[in-house]
Amino acid sequence: MEEILSIVGPDLTSQTTNFRDPIEPKQRLAITLRYLAAGESFASLAYQYRLGAITVCSSVHMTCSAIEKRMMSTHIPPPTEDQWKAIASKFWDKWKFPNCLGAIDGKHITIKAPPNSGSLFFNYKKTFSIVLLALVDADYRFTYIQVGDFGRASDGGVYGSSRLGRGMEAKTLNVPEDSPLPGSGVQGPMPYVIVGDAAFPLKTYLMRPFPGHRLPRWRENFNYRLSSARMVVECAFGILTARWRALLSRLQMAPHFVDTVVMASCILHNFLTNPAQNRRWQDEAEHTGDMLPIIRNMGGNRGSKDAYGVREKFSAFFNSLEGSM
Repeated sequence: MEEILSIVGPDLTSQTTNFRDPIEPKQRLAITLRYLAAGESFASLAYQYRLGAITVCSSVHMTCSAIEKRMMSTHIPPPTEDQWKAIASKFWDKWKFPNCLGAIDGKHITIKAPPNSGSLFFNYKKTFSIVLLALVDADYRFTYIQVGDFGRASDGGVYGSSRLGRGMEAKTLNVPEDSPLPGSGVQGPMPYVIVGDAAFPLKTYLMRPFPGHRLPRWRENFNYRLSSARMVVECAFGILTARWRALLSRLQMAPHFVDTVVMASCILHNFLTNPAQNRRWQDEAEHTGDMLPIIRNMGGNRGSKDAYGVREKFSAFFNSLEGSM
């Protein structure tokens, strides 16, 4: 807490007047962390801290804005080419999926229905929400986030209009050049890819599972490997909401304030996450058997001919690994 305060403290200082002393930056930060961690209402926090509800509300918004402003560039920076390679190396070491830049998925954050918004925020779960789109590395840390899209939008649609989607298509994100898969040169140089579920389109740089069921063994192997690698984004969302339980409740604020709260929560998630915790969470998940099943019966979102070829080559590589074991 002291470290965060040293970063955002100057933005939380108010001017002293003849009528009252300002709320101290440390108290504003404590109120915000209590709100994010417990998900209590502003009225409840106001009673506990002996402050006005409007003061508590403004403190939360002020602190979240300061966290986004001061810590975004240091805790969720755009990866460099060397960082992309380090992420891919960890995915191979931990999840046995080579040339993987991260796992991508979307999460709906439930909100109070904004006035006169119609069905823009109404999603398939029959609630009002905004979408958090996230790319996660092998250590459950966010490498890219986008918050604020309407709840009615699909994950694939959000990705297509995002800076990540446009950057991957235009090749402007410092992604490394194609390289052979580990221990195999049969397929030739292979592109670095992102892994996602059936909601995302199949691209040469974005792998999704083979659709259908009763698949050949080598396609089953590919879907299993992709499911194992994609699990990290589901785990990251679980860790995020377990730590910041405000995201599990319906946020009673305007959508632009929700965006700031979610961004601040993701930044604090990266701030707190470290390899020791990752190992513990992984061991606990394996002990309880809380693992993802093999992906089956997928459909939609046709890919290009080149993308199908890339997926087939990955499948052949995994099949060769199975044969050598």
